[in-house]
Amino acid sequence: MICLQLFLTFLKIGAFTFGGGYAMLPLIQEEVLGHGWMELEDLVNFMAVSESTPGPLAVNLSTYIGAETAGFLGALCATLGVVLPSFVIILIVARCFAAFQENGIVKGCMNGLRPAVVGMIGASLLSVAGTAFPLTAGWPALAGAGVLLAAALIASWKNVHPILIILASAAVGIALGYAGVLG
Repeated sequence: MICLQLFLTFLKIGAFTFGGGYAMLPLIQEEVLGHGWMELEDLVNFMAVSESTPGPLAVNLSTYIGAETAGFLGALCATLGVVLPSFVIILIVARCFAAFQENGIVKGCMNGLRPAVVGMIGASLLSVAGTAFPLTAGWPALAGAGVLLAAALIASWKNVHPILIILASAAVGIALGYAGVLG
């Protein structure tokens, strides 16, 4: 029963979210917490791991949530659920792309979806930031996070490879964690 519930939940998420994994985060958060499958802190940790591992964010996150909830079969059901709508839609779009490419209605829909996707990503950022950087963390943790954010933004602006930014951030986070600066 839990596997069917995982499949249907992630099928809904995959079918009704446009803009990729980041746009799916608010809906994933709402569904996972609403079903009581895990706590917000665990979900944020899974998001961090999903970001750091190869592959699409939504696929990684659904796989982790499914595995945590119902083992291997749960991971399979959740992953299949989140991927299936996109797979079917891409097959249909690929078949019809040439005919609709210059259609004004299609162009208008795509232009209208862009701001909504940016808004959903922003809402997810604020939600995760509140958990990752609680106001009760104290000034050393907040200052460390601010320095890491500034360093990552500068490195990105200077076109440092994203893998190096991720590795450096992980190393600094581990060092600060061992030093007791981060919770």
